[in-house]
Amino acid sequence: MSANVETNNRPDYDKVLQDIADYVLGYTIESKEALNTARNCLMDTLGCGLLALRFPECTKHLGPIVEGTVVPFGARVPGTSYRLDPVKAAWDIGCIIRWLDYNDTWLAAEWGHPSDNLGGILAVADHLSQKRVANGDAPLTMGTVLEAMIMAHEIQGVMALENSFNRVGLDHVLLVKVASTAVTAKMMGANREQLLAALSHAFVDGQALRTYRHAPNAGSRKSWAAGDASSRGVRLADIAMRGEMGIPGVLSAPQWGFYDVLFSHTNNDLALKPDDKRAFSLSQAYGTYVMENVLFKISFPAEFHAQTACEAAVTLHPQVRSRLSEIDKIVITTHESAIRIISKQGKLANAADRDHCIQYMTAVPLAFGNLVAEQYEDDFHASHPIIDQLRDKMVIVEDPRYTQEYLEADKRSIANAIQVFFKDGSATEKVVVEYPIGHRRRRVEGIPLLEDKFSSNLATRFTAQRSAEIFALCKNQELLEAMPVHRFVDMFVI
Repeated sequence: MSANVETNNRPDYDKVLQDIADYVLGYTIESKEALNTARNCLMDTLGCGLLALRFPECTKHLGPIVEGTVVPFGARVPGTSYRLDPVKAAWDIGCIIRWLDYNDTWLAAEWGHPSDNLGGILAVADHLSQKRVANGDAPLTMGTVLEAMIMAHEIQGVMALENSFNRVGLDHVLLVKVASTAVTAKMMGANREQLLAALSHAFVDGQALRTYRHAPNAGSRKSWAAGDASSRGVRLADIAMRGEMGIPGVLSAPQWGFYDVLFSHTNNDLALKPDDKRAFSLSQAYGTYVMENVLFKISFPAEFHAQTACEAAVTLHPQVRSRLSEIDKIVITTHESAIRIISKQGKLANAADRDHCIQYMTAVPLAFGNLVAEQYEDDFHASHPIIDQLRDKMVIVEDPRYTQEYLEADKRSIANAIQVFFKDGSATEKVVVEYPIGHRRRRVEGIPLLEDKFSSNLATRFTAQRSAEIFALCKNQELLEAMPVHRFVDMFVI
């Protein structure tokens, strides 16, 4: 027999897929902390989506592919009048959630925003709830949505702990697609074989490249990429529910599998030889860890690695606002991930470029005392040359301790420090912020501000009365969990 003939022994499903399927189908969520955090996450995520509806560059993407399409039991897009099929609704919900880079974050070997999965979760839950009621069955409840959020967070977050997709050039929305596929397949009633098949297709899909997040190609695709991924997860779950066969060895198949094609060759940072093989490292079982430890973006619509830099800059603003022309140098002390992802010099081409530049996100609050979404727009940037003048004076320095504690499981710090030096030889103090206000270590301080953020975002779209009704419901864990999904979404329809 020729050595080139492939052996056609069909394997069992890769263990990575089996572990995810068994978690989704068999794990019982008992953590009150996780459920409470999921409720806060739901509020924050929907609020971010409502705020994004103020931006035409976002809303131009929304609505049916074919104008006038009527969808029975169509899923609704919060803050709009759209009623869409669940796949497009997931795209739209995911798009508005992510547009302003203001929803929750998970930082580890890989980064990401686990609440991006709410696009698929809410779209499917709303559609199924309406359909069940029409058939005389009990609707899905928001408790189901919260549990699906916890599981999606866990899948995306645990896979991100030790596996760096960005180092092989892949974008973290791959994990959104995987997580959304798993939890929406379960909501659709998938058995184990169907869920495994769906997951296998999520990995065999073409995967997004990170190039749209980095110079010189940074652009607005990063604002809808997660909605696209969550929507694709819904589509793949539906395909599997129709009986489509899976690809059992999608990860481990020699030459043709995900590991060999997309995960073996890395850049020099990992010091691997071109023929070195890699597989996922998953040292932690799935539970509720990620939701309990998720990072909320509360104060600033900014890439999370810069959140503490923004806070430090706001602290320094009163000391520097009248001396901006006297500044000689601004030293930003940070961690390795921030340097690799968001440190940029030179011209910034668009809003998406600016909200992933630590220098820009530091310069604005230094000069103006705050950072809001509108300050990334072209008009604001063009009207305030001081921003680029300050950027030109910035020096980026890595602190090895910041880098180390960023990865330590009991810390997960995201530290930054800012110090401003003036031409006369004087300087401000070095303002250090190691944990952002959305960190688990600052929950007591952060949740009231998160609620204020949600209330403000509701007011951008709804009357005072409806805003108050939504806010009161979302504050009540028991009432929210018992609420039928379609009745909850009713409250968000324009």
